[in-house]
Amino acid sequence: MTGRETLVMYARIRGIPERHISSCVDQILEDLVMFVYADKLVKTHSGGNKRKLSTAIALIGDPAVIFLDEPSTGMDPMARRLLWGTVGKARESGKAIVITSHSMEECEALCTWLAIMMQGQFKCLGSPQHLKSKFGSGYSLRAKVRREGQQEALEEFKAFVDLTFPGSVLEEEHQGMVHYHLPGNDLSWGKVFGILEQAKKKYLLEDYLVNQISLEDIFLNFASPVPPTQGTIQQEQAEPDSRPHCLPQNQSYGNKDPSSG
Repeated sequence: MTGRETLVMYARIRGIPERHISSCVDQILEDLVMFVYADKLVKTHSGGNKRKLSTAIALIGDPAVIFLDEPSTGMDPMARRLLWGTVGKARESGKAIVITSHSMEECEALCTWLAIMMQGQFKCLGSPQHLKSKFGSGYSLRAKVRREGQQEALEEFKAFVDLTFPGSVLEEEHQGMVHYHLPGNDLSWGKVFGILEQAKKKYLLEDYLVNQISLEDIFLNFASPVPPTQGTIQQEQAEPDSRPHCLPQNQSYGNKDPSSG
């Protein structure tokens, strides 16, 4: 079967009136930019185009609830963004979308409520920003020292960071660039930037970047092995009155199961 024939078949299964099937299929093909491959056999499609077709099948027929498993795996960046845009439009139209994914970037782009799952159990549940605030203690600092006097200035800057931000961890160092994790919730954005602005000239910093800890970092923390006595389940909700067993029609969910590889 071709991609178009596959979508027509699923449109009939979903109960779309025959007179509307052609326009419905054309619309989903246009949304996902699949017209070029629509009349080619599915077995000849690339992995990325097969993913697009799977998403098109899930979306066709205007279902109220949509389940997607790793929807953008194997896609190039442009196709991935296109697919995310299409799924995002479906979410904004009021559909409930449940996504399972190993990509924290995908979860952050699509999900308004997010769960991290390990060995079949929820470790946390909440909005992406809530999870960052709750579990993403500290900041990520990347800085680059200018070439002139680079090594000496770099060593002085590293000593400055160790002294100014106790408990900071040097994650990476390469050709005048350093990447630190700055721990602690008591550090405000203003304080961190103020300190670094003052240090920029003194330590010959060409540039620096401060970020909140990413969802990927939070996931890796949960995925790290812990002793059984410390492996208690934590559940954090996005809002005080949120109910995990309820799936609001205008929410999308993503989860992550490290044990599945």
